[in-house]
Amino acid sequence: MSTKTTEPAEVRNTKQRRAVTGALQRLEDFISTQDLHRLLKDQGESVSLATTYRILQSMAELGQVDVLRSADGEAIYRRCEAQHHHHHLVCRSCGAAVEIEAPDVETWAEATARRYGYADVDHTVEISGICEQCRAAERAAGSADPAR
Repeated sequence: MSTKTTEPAEVRNTKQRRAVTGALQRLEDFISTQDLHRLLKDQGESVSLATTYRILQSMAELGQVDVLRSADGEAIYRRCEAQHHHHHLVCRSCGAAVEIEAPDVETWAEATARRYGYADVDHTVEISGICEQCRAAERAAGSADPAR
């Protein structure tokens, strides 16, 4: 993930970009482009789906949003909390995500790149599992089921 935090001069601060940025700042969870577009429309914002895609892509390139892939492969976005390189631990059940530091992964990635003669390497690591809240809900549902 990029560590850029400022927008270059060629990125215009349009009404549509402000609407997308504002909506993302109010959300805690990751959201797809289509769902974000629907949310903006429901809020009375006039932002086309194509413009929503372009703005999110630009924000991803600038390191202003985190991008993950949902279980069906769709890109989902969330405003970055950390302004530096980080990774994610994502719940496969509810989609909750935690930003994590992984110095051992960084060391491994750099060493692997050097071993194969690569430079200027970037990487993304996403670890998925089931969060404690979802596991607790599953346990509670299981204990409430008399057939078990």
